[in-house]
Amino acid sequence: MHKGEVIVIGAGFAGIAAATSLASQGFEVKVLEKNDSPGGRARKFEANGFTFDMGPSWYWMPDIFEDYFAKFDKKPEDYYQLKRLDPSYKVYFGKEDELSLPADPLALRALFERLQPGSAVKLDTFLAQAKRKYEVGIKEWVYKPCHTIWEFAQPNIFNDLIKLDLFQSMKKHVRQSFTEDKLVRIMEFPVLFLGQTADKIPAMYSLMNYADMELGTWYPMGGMHEIIKGMVSLAEEKGVKFLYKADVSHFKITDRKVNAAYLKDGRVIPADIVVAGADYHHVDAALLPPGYENYSESYWDKRTLAPSSLLFYLGVDAKIEGLEHHNLFFDEALEPHAHVIYEEAGWPEKPLFYVCCPSKTDPSVAPEGKENLFILIPLAPGLEDSEARREEYYQKVMSRLEKLTGQSIADKVSYKRSYAHRDFIQDYNSYKGNAYGLANTLGQTAMLKPKIRNKNLDNFYYTGQLTIPGPGVPPSLISGQVVAQEILRQFQPASTEKSTL
Repeated sequence: MHKGEVIVIGAGFAGIAAATSLASQGFEVKVLEKNDSPGGRARKFEANGFTFDMGPSWYWMPDIFEDYFAKFDKKPEDYYQLKRLDPSYKVYFGKEDELSLPADPLALRALFERLQPGSAVKLDTFLAQAKRKYEVGIKEWVYKPCHTIWEFAQPNIFNDLIKLDLFQSMKKHVRQSFTEDKLVRIMEFPVLFLGQTADKIPAMYSLMNYADMELGTWYPMGGMHEIIKGMVSLAEEKGVKFLYKADVSHFKITDRKVNAAYLKDGRVIPADIVVAGADYHHVDAALLPPGYENYSESYWDKRTLAPSSLLFYLGVDAKIEGLEHHNLFFDEALEPHAHVIYEEAGWPEKPLFYVCCPSKTDPSVAPEGKENLFILIPLAPGLEDSEARREEYYQKVMSRLEKLTGQSIADKVSYKRSYAHRDFIQDYNSYKGNAYGLANTLGQTAMLKPKIRNKNLDNFYYTGQLTIPGPGVPPSLISGQVVAQEILRQFQPASTEKSTL
């Protein structure tokens, strides 16, 4: 028996998690996905024998995935096989100036000690603090719906605010322990996933260093899309129905409730509850009629967005020496690049970039003797991108990649596809072409993020990277579960299954 009909808009991590959680508790759930396959930014495509993950490429916080599947008496290995990467990643600081971050804790500490005598002990202290932040921040805080400050109005939580360095910057926190430039850049790197530079990110997010160095960097064999395949399989097992090429145009609203979603192809899907996992701004501005949106255009324009990206998917007809699975190119200064992302909204003259080469780990993603490359350049949202501009940056990046690895690569590229702002808008209705949602600055943390409940509608909710808890794959996975918890609190469905939330 089901309590009601739920529509979930968008088959990304958040949408699938919300759908599965609700279906397991007795709701009849349909997921409406505008594209022809699930995954959202974590879709994949195949070309010339290569299989490319289109978006997320880092598998961090494995416990978050374990906890998710465990709620349904499953394990990640029921759906995909994980491999821990060693080294976790490689950092290029210049020609013949590179470091590989070992997965082994003793080897990692030896590396730190070699670069800054005495830093191994400091690393132990830093990571012990980061572990405490992870246990509170990831295991407790991020599962709160963040309606009001009163959710945090408990003595132990206020004590945690001090211990967790919420009001200190990550930049200052790192420099209290590490002075050697390479170590500083390595310790500050993980917060770039949060959409801002270390001077704007609260030191609470050193929990990312714990995720990086203690929990490890992993890879699901077959690619990141294997996670989505597993989640969809589980969702369908729970009764979720997926409708693809189902692009919502508007809603029918009666007495503060959405009754149905109208698709652009003319179909009408009835609903008792709606969960919007599509781009929050797009839902407010384009799908809801005036007067029903949660936030105005001026509100969105004042938000600090995480970056967009220029991506290149490359098939290379040769093996590339020197690259690891994950490679960070920090051979240029961060500050000028960060300035044109967050302050000036321009194109960087000397961009930092990231290269993923999953064929180093997984032979299935490239033909034998070839390499699969995914190149990412962080950029300001809202830029006008053209083919000429993309090609300019492709040439810049390839020139540096060849110089730093000491080999010819561009002449061996047999497949090339670029992806940037206008593609994010076309495929995901992404606000200003952003790739990662809202930055996790102090002013956009917890209850200061866009709310998960619509204030003008009684049965309309939001999930995904533009609401709580924030950008990234694990937070999006959590976001879907949080919104499902809220719906259960309000509607309390009759169910023959035990609660898994």
